[in-house]
Amino acid sequence: MNKSKEEMLQALNAICKNTLMETLEIEYIDVSDEGVVARMPVSSRVHQPDGVLHGGASVALAESVGSAAALIFLNGKEVAVRGIEISANHVKGIREGYVYAKARILHKGRTTQLWSIPIVNENDELISMVKLTTITLNKK
Repeated sequence: MNKSKEEMLQALNAICKNTLMETLEIEYIDVSDEGVVARMPVSSRVHQPDGVLHGGASVALAESVGSAAALIFLNGKEVAVRGIEISANHVKGIREGYVYAKARILHKGRTTQLWSIPIVNENDELISMVKLTTITLNKK
């Protein structure tokens, strides 16, 4: 990472304008050599009809943080990153507060990357466990 932590977080949050990340109020809050962390508020905006966090919102959070991490750790100036496979196990419901997703790389290949992305609540209890595979494409 050539930029400071604060510069990286500002850049990540700036690219969220007018995107799904802004709609879901996803905010990047930490970046380090260990991974990237984002948070999302849990309110009726991201609930399923019975009042708990929608699994699709969790998956959107995970893919957002995993793709951002891939761009950072692959020096994304000349590449585009796309998610090509994602799987999630939702293990605990949540009705309010925040959820936090931390992308950690399991495999850093030149073409494909594999990410582990646990989503936890404010008490560090596991809400969902997500696995994301990304592909790196050359920008043309």
